[in-house]
Amino acid sequence: MSLRDEALHYHRKHTGKLGMVAKVELKDGYDLSLAYTPGVAEPCMEIHRDKDLSFKYTCRGNMVAVITDGTRVLGLGDIGPEAAIPVMEGKAVLYKTFGDVDAIPISLDTKDAGEFIKAVRMLQPNFAGINLEDISSPKCYDIEDALKAQMDIPVFHDDQHGTAIIAVAATIGGLRLVKKRIAEVKIVVNGAGAAGTAIVQLLLYAGAKHVTMMNSKGAMYEGMEMSRINRVQAALLSRTNLEKKQGGLAEIAERADVLIGVSQPGAFTTEIVKSMNADSIVFSLCNPDPEINYNDAKAIGVRVAGTGRSDSPNQVNNVSVFPGLFRGAIDVAARQINEEMKLAAVYAISGIITNEELREDYVVPNVFDKRVAPAVAAAVARAAIKTGVARTIIDPEEVKINSISRINIA
Repeated sequence: MSLRDEALHYHRKHTGKLGMVAKVELKDGYDLSLAYTPGVAEPCMEIHRDKDLSFKYTCRGNMVAVITDGTRVLGLGDIGPEAAIPVMEGKAVLYKTFGDVDAIPISLDTKDAGEFIKAVRMLQPNFAGINLEDISSPKCYDIEDALKAQMDIPVFHDDQHGTAIIAVAATIGGLRLVKKRIAEVKIVVNGAGAAGTAIVQLLLYAGAKHVTMMNSKGAMYEGMEMSRINRVQAALLSRTNLEKKQGGLAEIAERADVLIGVSQPGAFTTEIVKSMNADSIVFSLCNPDPEINYNDAKAIGVRVAGTGRSDSPNQVNNVSVFPGLFRGAIDVAARQINEEMKLAAVYAISGIITNEELREDYVVPNVFDKRVAPAVAAAVARAAIKTGVARTIIDPEEVKINSISRINIA
């Protein structure tokens, strides 16, 4: 049976990948009186007096919505909200398995940003966090910014920030191995969409000083024709490509130390990669076909290579990010996910691998490493408390211990 046939049979057999399981049993009338009438009135009135108690008395406290409009699904493009459900459903399974976070897939039948924003905002009383997913760029920026401003729970576009967190964590791991400093190396990010701009922003926040962002036309620089850039890209140009170099990837990647791709399959040619500095680091994150595959990159002489795929070493995948990130955020009932929390996740992931364990094919932890989600959860909770966005103050080590007991990785 082919993978296609097996995947279709798998989804059809189970009628999708999610179901509803009650946390409590109803064995008799007394159980019913606690779960429903008359006992249910008591938490209702407590929440009426203080709506934040909904995080403690209801499923909201462990519930995240995975929401899309189906306009940019995986590498499939604008396939519509119904066709996007299997991906949102799969994301919910990952949340539960890796972080014991309950997640509900929601596909909204609108391409209008205003309608999307209004619908998500009205869902706020049900959830501890919102994971935006597979929304086309640049609309995704406006949606996330508006929802973050209007909502009192974390709103996180994973295609942007989850990818950025794991890409920067992998970069830090690679730089540790080759003994280079992030503030000194030349970094090129090929691709200036949602993921590319978020990677650049987080690299800068992590201390990178020499970053150049590429779009399909070439190197981006401050003062370039404004019709070719969006507001998010424009905001980054005063801090990137400070020499205002122009040209294509072949010119810009020459003597680079780090090359990160979120662009097109095959974009990193042999000539481009060979022109980089010694001890080069190349992460090709285009899925399912990378800018250059792992074996080819290593054969050319790349010191540290990685892709988004699970069939080669150094998988750079946001599965290592969002379960632990939201576990930590909702354990302290955070009001947002800020830059400090994102950077805390970066260092939690990169810190999993000790200097003794670090090697060319192991600069980023495996997605099935049971240490990752608890470490990320504790670091994110600590950062949320420190920056004042947590409603609940608890010991981050308690978050870590609880996370270890809750994850369901075989």
